[in-house]
Amino acid sequence: MFFQGVNSGTVWKAAESGSQTDFESFRRIAQTAERGLFAAFFLGEGLRLREHLGRPHALDVAGRPDAQTMLAALASVMSHIGLVATQNTTYNDPADLAHRLSTLDLLSGGRAAWNVVTTDNAWTGANFRRGGYLDHADRYVHAEAFVDTAKRIWDAWDDDAIAASGTAEDWLAPGSVRRVRHEGQHYSIDVVPKLPRSAQYRPVLFQAGDSPDGRDFAARQADVIFSAHPKFEAALDFRRDIVARSLKAGRGANDVQIMPASEFILAATPQEARDKKAWVRSLQIGPQQALAYLEQFWGRELQSYDPDGPLPDIDPVVEETSETRGSGFHGAKARQLADQWRAEAKEKGFSIRQFVSSKTSRVDATFNGSYTEVADRLVDYARTGAVDGFNISPWLVPAGLDDIVNHLVPELQERGIYPTEYAGTTLRENLGLATPVRSDAGVTGNVGAGAGHA
Repeated sequence: MFFQGVNSGTVWKAAESGSQTDFESFRRIAQTAERGLFAAFFLGEGLRLREHLGRPHALDVAGRPDAQTMLAALASVMSHIGLVATQNTTYNDPADLAHRLSTLDLLSGGRAAWNVVTTDNAWTGANFRRGGYLDHADRYVHAEAFVDTAKRIWDAWDDDAIAASGTAEDWLAPGSVRRVRHEGQHYSIDVVPKLPRSAQYRPVLFQAGDSPDGRDFAARQADVIFSAHPKFEAALDFRRDIVARSLKAGRGANDVQIMPASEFILAATPQEARDKKAWVRSLQIGPQQALAYLEQFWGRELQSYDPDGPLPDIDPVVEETSETRGSGFHGAKARQLADQWRAEAKEKGFSIRQFVSSKTSRVDATFNGSYTEVADRLVDYARTGAVDGFNISPWLVPAGLDDIVNHLVPELQERGIYPTEYAGTTLRENLGLATPVRSDAGVTGNVGAGAGHA
């Protein structure tokens, strides 16, 4: 389950919508996910508020609480569900982040995970002393060194490092912890890791890059991929590609699990489900949202235009959109896109609102239908192994998982394609992941000899 925060996919104007920042919203939806035997609860990371025409975007201005702080709080009210935090390799220090993630992993009994992301733009980097220094072409080179260093830190303690009883001479077995050193272009560390390994050995690694470099990085480093390919045939193609890349990287064909982003709009009957989808779409993209969406590309105010009329006949004032607008808008060739969109909207007879809805409605990622219909569709995914699960973004917080957990999950269980209980207490167990192979590269020296006498 992916708690995104306010955006065009999350309905926040409906009476049923709750706070996007209060702990109660996070607790309520996360506990629903655990009741439905979801593997993990995932929080994204927003390092800077998205802007609209140079100002914080008034239609989705809510900031996100710090992910690791929130997940630590949630760990105390849940016992099985995994806790996934997006953390950026560009603006963190590997020794510090590895320590914070292993802390969450220990305190939660082995349920922590890290969604590894990279950022290289100076707009986001302005929040940081090192802002904007990373070349776009180097982002995965830097990320790989960062992840390798974190893994060595997590691998530095022996399994039996801590004394099993009070009769032992030392609390920490002599020579059971190794120093980790790294000398690189962007940072250098010399650290003695401070924490033993967790019940799941180390945090699970998630990754979502879809470029060739991103897929290769995931094939080498990740345990799970958040993919952008939920449609059945596209999911199969993506699976084949990741299997090939994993084998090339020297890993097993199924070492990397795949969970595509998805949205579920469900009801008891097919007609009720269609009506519900229309209602959801009307709230996701209202008149304000439709005009604001085009303004992100046009780079100018368009409030004088009728949202139920044709696309603006004036040209954008920007050639290319910037990072300020968010990842979904970044890098678009605005003038070229405007010409294409006007022609497409005219051909289809779409108004501004209809056109924007067609662009933002997650057509490929939406499962819409009755509980029985959707369950039948998901059987093919399970039978072929096209995916290992889905990364679900609820369209409503905090009640957005209720239909899935109360009605769809029992249908899937009846078909034998969904668990009826958690496999274990750690995230690695519940995902069916093997224990990682220990990495000793860059780990030097033993420490702890003679230290920690009782």
